[in-house]
Amino acid sequence: MIEAHGLARSFRARGKEIAAVRGVDLDVAAGELVGFLGPNGAGKTTTLRMLTTLLRPTAGRAVVAGRDLAADPVGVRRRIGYVAQGGGTIPESRVLEDLVMQGRMHGMGKADATAQARVVGERLDLGELLERPVKSLSGGQRRRLDIALGLVHRPDLVFLDEPTSALDPRSRANVWEHIRALRADLGTTVFLTTHYLDEADALCDRVLVIDNGEIVATGSPAELKAKVSGDLVSVGVPELALSRTAEIAGRIAGGDAVSTSDNTVEFRVPRGDLALPELLRALDAAGISTTSLRVHQPTLDDVFLTLTGRTIRDAEEAEVAA
Repeated sequence: MIEAHGLARSFRARGKEIAAVRGVDLDVAAGELVGFLGPNGAGKTTTLRMLTTLLRPTAGRAVVAGRDLAADPVGVRRRIGYVAQGGGTIPESRVLEDLVMQGRMHGMGKADATAQARVVGERLDLGELLERPVKSLSGGQRRRLDIALGLVHRPDLVFLDEPTSALDPRSRANVWEHIRALRADLGTTVFLTTHYLDEADALCDRVLVIDNGEIVATGSPAELKAKVSGDLVSVGVPELALSRTAEIAGRIAGGDAVSTSDNTVEFRVPRGDLALPELLRALDAAGISTTSLRVHQPTLDDVFLTLTGRTIRDAEEAEVAA
């Protein structure tokens, strides 16, 4: 559904050439739900705008929905849906009017556009809101309308740029369910950008991690988390027992990267659930009592830290400071 090779985009700013995207290669199969994960400023939206014909690549080539990006951009636009970060709603319109207008802009007849607007509206829980003014909708309702606008012309491929940005947790969870349904019920291929780690983990079949304009990893969330050296075990002990506990942790089967701080010993093991009984028996035999004990399974932020040496939040804070 998407094949891109060497896709790049540079800008000139203050007399300097800035490489926003540096030769991205990516492939998305029909029916996949793929996440494009990275901090703000990593190149996610620039890549998305190139793939949706809104920004001409400086270099590289791509085929999107069966059409060449450079040779047939109109053909690409006819076959995709695109939901931008800012949305595309008209505040003074009624919900149904907005959906019908979008369908008409894609060349649908009025009757077909109206019928499809109602179908998409029902699918995204907007059926009872079709006669409401757009400006009266909540943030979550408006975001579902944004997605409906991207689907009303029945595209096989839909691009979602930060689909739940600025939504409260309940609205985010609701939008997640609707995104899952796109693939499960309709077979729609979904390509979404996000900097929310839990969103990529919960939704995506496969994740592409981008940093500084380059893809640094690709795989399912489970495959990416397997790149991190196992589970992190954290055990709290009295200060006088720190060094002895660290010695014991280092002898645990598979134990690695032992560190101590603030009455806590941390180390990594392939399987935290299997290491705990051995650890507790050894601590008991040494007469060491624990004040806390936790096992942290790897997250996608751990993956980003492993790959780049910093967390996604650190990367975003550095971008803001720059």
